[in-house]
Amino acid sequence: MKRQFFGTDGVRGEYGSALMNEALAWRLGAGAARLAKTRPGLKATRVFIGRDTRASGVALEHALSAGLLAEGLQPVSLGIVPTPAVSLLTRREGAAFGVVITASHNPARDNGIKFFGANGIKLTDEDEARLEMLMPAEAGLAPSQRPLQADGLKHYLEATTALLPENSLAGWKVVLDAAHGAAWRSSRTVLEKLGADLSLIGTEPDGANINAGVGSQHPEAMCARVKQTGARLGIAHDGDADRCVLCDEHGDVLDGDELLAILALHALRQGQLVTNTLVATVQSNLGLDAAVTAAGGRVVRTAVGDRYVIERMLADGATLGGESSGHVICAEVSPTGDGLVAALKIIEVMLATGRPLSELRRGMKKFPQLSAALAVQEKKTLETLPTLNATMAALAAELGARGRVLVRYSGTEPKLRLLVEGETDAQVKRCLDRLLAAARADLAVIGD
Repeated sequence: MKRQFFGTDGVRGEYGSALMNEALAWRLGAGAARLAKTRPGLKATRVFIGRDTRASGVALEHALSAGLLAEGLQPVSLGIVPTPAVSLLTRREGAAFGVVITASHNPARDNGIKFFGANGIKLTDEDEARLEMLMPAEAGLAPSQRPLQADGLKHYLEATTALLPENSLAGWKVVLDAAHGAAWRSSRTVLEKLGADLSLIGTEPDGANINAGVGSQHPEAMCARVKQTGARLGIAHDGDADRCVLCDEHGDVLDGDELLAILALHALRQGQLVTNTLVATVQSNLGLDAAVTAAGGRVVRTAVGDRYVIERMLADGATLGGESSGHVICAEVSPTGDGLVAALKIIEVMLATGRPLSELRRGMKKFPQLSAALAVQEKKTLETLPTLNATMAALAAELGARGRVLVRYSGTEPKLRLLVEGETDAQVKRCLDRLLAAARADLAVIGD
């Protein structure tokens, strides 16, 4: 069932555009309320709403709340909180559903809306399509009633602080980059409660500086600060803190694949990787499969998007999964990706083994990989692009089992994403250049 508004991770677009405005937020709120009321035995009426630090979030929250109220549900504003805090509280309190107003790692001009079911898990593609069908054609009037207010951080802070022993980070220098986003208070609070000596970046949000040269998309400042201060590691979140990247004590970045490898290999050694299965996406490096397989586990792959990872984890009974972008799902703790939980679980491995990140990361040897993204005027169906398809087939034959080619459209931006893995850096670069040329021959590319 095709969706008009929803992409890989909710609805997202430039604020004020047709894809993100108050009228659409009102309609999404009303449609989500109607969807919830189709659930058998629905008794809860509260809907938890969190947001990141974007200035546009307040107006969108008011509009979405008005749509909920128009359909008889009670919005509860949690204020500025990480996405996983909304997921966790929704499941704990038995709310009708949860909503987060965020554009994640996108710049401040964008915003978005994503929904969680009563179980704290993101809606399926089918649910999102049904929600769109139930949306009113037009937005209604805003009622005088405002959302109720609640403390959105209390339970989340308690749950995450409890993951490590009290004062276990005493004497640890840690660099934290919160991207001027939703985790600017929460991650700092938890790490300080555990005893860490923090050096802070990206903890002064002003409504317009989220992700601006900081955070998981821009880890350079974090890496430099780690080397400057002699910290044991650096932690960088994205705007809504459902992902993270780390850097080791030398200031070298670890992506999501390396975090998953560390967690999976440690769990396998302890006999604690449930079903011996790690769930990753087609974007993850082949080196992850090689490392986990050699240790006696298996890697199962899904489409790109952490909700597809979670769906497969539930189907297979797995408890660990994630994406190379830094979404890591530790299902025994949280029903969705959580950047702080991922960082704390990595620190747990460091504490248990006594080994620094620079050593732990050696458990996975990455295959040479290069990726690129092209902004396109139109997302033409990939199967209809003759030059690109012919080139992909030729490269797949050339690379064989020791490499791969991946071409897909972004689910949140008007971009074509291309990835090549192979045996050598030179081979990968040559293949990516051919792939880019083929894409430009078939598509109208914006800029370069």
